[in-house]
Order: sequence, then C-alpha cells, then structure tokens
Amino acid sequence: MPSTITLTVNGKTVTQECEPQTLLVEFIREKLRLTGTHVGCDTAQCGACTVHIDGRAVKACNMLATQAAGHQVTTIEGLAAADGTLHPMQAAFRACHGLQCGFCTPGMVMSAVDLVQHHGCHSEAQVREALEGNICGCHGYPNIVKAVQQGAAAMK
Repeated sequence: MPSTITLTVNGKTVTQECEPQTLLVEFIREKLRLTGTHVGCDTAQCGACTVHIDGRAVKACNMLATQAAGHQVTTIEGLAAADGTLHPMQAAFRACHGLQCGFCTPGMVMSAVDLVQHHGCHSEAQVREALEGNICGCHGYPNIVKAVQQGAAAMK
C-alpha cells in the first residue's frame, strides 16, 4: 500500500506517494525526474547512485525512499549554484578530465565532496582508498584522483 513521504531534495520540500519497497534511487529518478543519480549495480558496489543524506554520502540503491522521509537529500543536480555555477568539485572533474563515459561521474563527485568535507583530502593513496566504493569502468582513476585533489584545494 503506497504511503506519502515528505523530504527535502536539493533544498526543495517534496511530498510524494511511493510504494514501501521503492528504493531511494528509483524515487529520485522516476518520481522526481532527477536523472543525474545513476542506477548501476543495484547492490551498493559501484557507487553510481551516491547522493548525500543530511550531508553524508549514501548509496541510494541501498536505501528505501521511506527511510529518507524527513531528511535532506542532495543529488548531483543540487551541487551547482542556482545560477548554474559548478561546485568546485564538479569544476575540477571537468578541468582535469576526471570522466570518460561519465556514468560513474555523479557518484564519484558526490563521494569526493563527502571525503573533503568530512575527512579532508591528502595523498593520492588516501583519495584512492576513500573512493574504493565507486567503480569507474573506463579506468579513469588517475584523472579522477587529480580532480579530487584539485577540487579539494578549491573547496578550502
């Protein structure tokens, strides 16, 4: 039986009906039409669905939409400023070519922002370790690491 949930997504309050088994990633993509959050593995292994819940990175394929009720959700679309200015991490991924096909990029960016905000950003090894839960099938890791470090410097 559907239930009505209210949450804040990218700064806007949203109230929608959803089935109890609806995953947060499905809710974001299908109900809210925010398609920057990608569905990859559906098993929380690839990180393509990473969003922020109350400022912390979470894999949206591993959480029910009803669990997000009452919380603040930020998707990749919510990182940029209202005028379209890219978040420093988004700008760094662009400048450093930290993407190839682009499928993993939203999840990588969301994880990288969480890394910098909560742990700082230090060596290449630390960045690689922090992004272990995000998979790039194109193997663009050298540029991704460079982008995270550049984005971290710009976020200071």
